[in-house]
Amino acid sequence: MKYRQLGQTDLQVSEVSFGTWAIGGAWGKTNDKEALNSLQYAIRAGVNFFDTADVYGDGHSEELLAKATKGMEDKIHIATKFCRAGDIYDSANYSEETVRAYCEASLRRLERDQIDLFQIHCPPMEILKDGQVFEVLDKLKDEGKIRYYGVSVETVEEGLLCLKYPGVSTLQVIFNIFRQKPLEELFPKAYEQGVGILTRVPLASGLLTGKFKKNASFEDDDHRNFNRNGEAFNVGETFAGLEFEKGVELSDEISWIARDRESMTTAALKWILEHKEVSCVIPGFKNIQQVEQNLKATEVPNFSREEMEKLASFYQQEVHEMIRGAY
Repeated sequence: MKYRQLGQTDLQVSEVSFGTWAIGGAWGKTNDKEALNSLQYAIRAGVNFFDTADVYGDGHSEELLAKATKGMEDKIHIATKFCRAGDIYDSANYSEETVRAYCEASLRRLERDQIDLFQIHCPPMEILKDGQVFEVLDKLKDEGKIRYYGVSVETVEEGLLCLKYPGVSTLQVIFNIFRQKPLEELFPKAYEQGVGILTRVPLASGLLTGKFKKNASFEDDDHRNFNRNGEAFNVGETFAGLEFEKGVELSDEISWIARDRESMTTAALKWILEHKEVSCVIPGFKNIQQVEQNLKATEVPNFSREEMEKLASFYQQEVHEMIRGAY
């Protein structure tokens, strides 16, 4: 496993880390035994950083992480998120009393005394402009409840605004071959300021695995079914904002990335890791096979300059205008 500095924090994190939305819920059927086995497999392979949220399975993914990392709290770093269990548009949801309650609840579920990285979970722009929530987070940091804090954002504009607050250590953004806009302005500025970048939705909800056909169907409780057009939350979180059938077509067009790189999955993750601004990529998983496949991204060959330029042109000419939702 290779490790990267998480911004200007003192944390060295595995460049392939993992998100735990899929094992918490909203990705179809889950299996706790399989999830725990997968977490333990990842840890044995050198993964030392996991991203979760209080709303993933109503806290269930936090509880699974507590079981998987028991006794390793000083070695395995956990990032969790807050605010979406309440009304994200209500300023009271970001008051000291409420944020402190979110923090304490996550600490109980994680069975920890301190959260390594506490992230605001895709708040609206108005909350970020107001900025009072950052004062609350500064207080929790001073008290030792949290080690660092960051923001999970939906748009480049939100990310740029967050960079104006000196206490923000990380940004979590949607970034993949289909979603390259952050490269233009956000990544360079974050890198210059020493702000770490966590990249989520790296496989565009599975589109970039190359495994889907246009007639694919998903379970009722899978967001790839109930949020295809942004019915439940930002459409960018599902298939990176692409209409599913179009996404399948675009995925087929770049199947060449898998040549000499094991699979499209590993190639798509490797592409993300080619960017120095990225601290880590956080794909999801449900089983050991998916963990194993994702980890191979650290071993496959780099992309050539010509290949990187080809994918940049592909995004600009064929993908950018197809993306729906806030970006």
